[in-house]
Amino acid sequence: MTTESTSVPSSPGPWPTAGQAFGLASLAPPRGTTDRLALPRHRRVRPRSGVAPLAAVDGLAVLTGATFLGAAHHDARLLLPVLALVLVLDGHAGLYRPAARTRALDELPALASRAGVVWCLAAAGAAAYSPDLAIGPLRLCAAYGAHVGVAVLVRAVLLARRRRIARAHPRSALVVGGAGAARRFAASAVQHPEYGMRPVGIVGVPEQGGAPRPGGEAGLPVLATTEEIHRAVIQNTVRDAVFLDDDPGLVTLFQNYGCTTWQVGGRHQDGPMGEHMWGHAWHRIVPLEQRRGRTAKRALDLVFTAPALALALPVLLLCALAVRLSDGPGVLFRQERVGQHGRHFTLLKFRTLRPSDDTESATRWNVAGDRRMSAAGNFLRKTSLDELPQLWNVLRGDMSLVGPRPERPYFVAQFSKIHAGYAARHRMPVGLTGLAQVHGLRGDTSIEDRCRFDNHYIDHWSLWQDVCILLRTAAGLVRPAGS
Repeated sequence: MTTESTSVPSSPGPWPTAGQAFGLASLAPPRGTTDRLALPRHRRVRPRSGVAPLAAVDGLAVLTGATFLGAAHHDARLLLPVLALVLVLDGHAGLYRPAARTRALDELPALASRAGVVWCLAAAGAAAYSPDLAIGPLRLCAAYGAHVGVAVLVRAVLLARRRRIARAHPRSALVVGGAGAARRFAASAVQHPEYGMRPVGIVGVPEQGGAPRPGGEAGLPVLATTEEIHRAVIQNTVRDAVFLDDDPGLVTLFQNYGCTTWQVGGRHQDGPMGEHMWGHAWHRIVPLEQRRGRTAKRALDLVFTAPALALALPVLLLCALAVRLSDGPGVLFRQERVGQHGRHFTLLKFRTLRPSDDTESATRWNVAGDRRMSAAGNFLRKTSLDELPQLWNVLRGDMSLVGPRPERPYFVAQFSKIHAGYAARHRMPVGLTGLAQVHGLRGDTSIEDRCRFDNHYIDHWSLWQDVCILLRTAAGLVRPAGS
């Protein structure tokens, strides 16, 4: 992989500090220091209302419904599958993590539909198991009605208690966005404590001359650097961050602090009526680690990579032989790169050029057209065959098949200062190929464009998208452009 066109110093400069740019500090620390992100250690925060009480309500509802079926149906072989299926369906629907102002009536359709499916399956299963256990329609309707009635009534009590606690003990929050819109949102939250949120500051660029100014009606300070954000989070025990604008870098920062992150407005979101803050539509920004399919992504890497390494073995041997004959010993080139969450790892490539020293290897931008490159090295780069050893990095877990391309620590530091959102690329495992690469952003191309594509890929990731990118990458190999 090579670097792209942008304006950076020709020699290593000082590492950026948090105050040099709004948002995240540099992802890559100087050599000799920790190889982790310059971010707070991620910590989990217990949700405002735990899952256990609402799950217990479902258990009580199932037992209540079972009392209408008669003694013959109190067998655990019937009740345990019913309870398990209710827990799975309600959990998948998000009914154990309701919005702050959700009421039981808002959830009635979801609860009733899932309970109906479960009891119909239970009746069919019982009849198939033994005709003597067949459940009559009247008993089935009674069990279903009792289940729904208990679930709604008890949940109503728990949700009302949750709202009272939220009003009495609001959680500290920071509002991220333009000063004017952020002040209006903060004022709404202050005037309506029933939503359980108490804004303590606004994260945004100061409006006049770079000096922080009061937040107007809400009386809140404006925070403009990561040092100020850090102090505000610690001193005020901030638990929520509300985003009026998209800022992946700051989302990652607050999630690493353990804050719950919310997006106001944006694209249309399907959800219960209770998901709003005084008419401001919002939805939770789920951390990448908690999104469904992350295990499937790793499984996809293993399923594709292990056979690919075996099939590519003859090609790898031929490439290694060509490099050995043309450039001498040292077939593999090892280079430090920055991976997910700023972790450093050693990336493997076939050697296509022997740099004069370590400094050139770490800081030289592009070696395309270098006269020291042999014919074999030039061919490997143009066909991207020099990247094949990175399949071993994927198998080891350093990389994924699809993701933002990894870069060297020196350039990560420089790009993090210049391009907003560059640091946010490291929220996901780096990849052998990515959305930017299949759009032609390889080699000496724009960092800004590549950064935008990488963050778009992360924000809209799906397993099918990975498969599509792999297919497009394979199709692109027939007309290689090199790197």
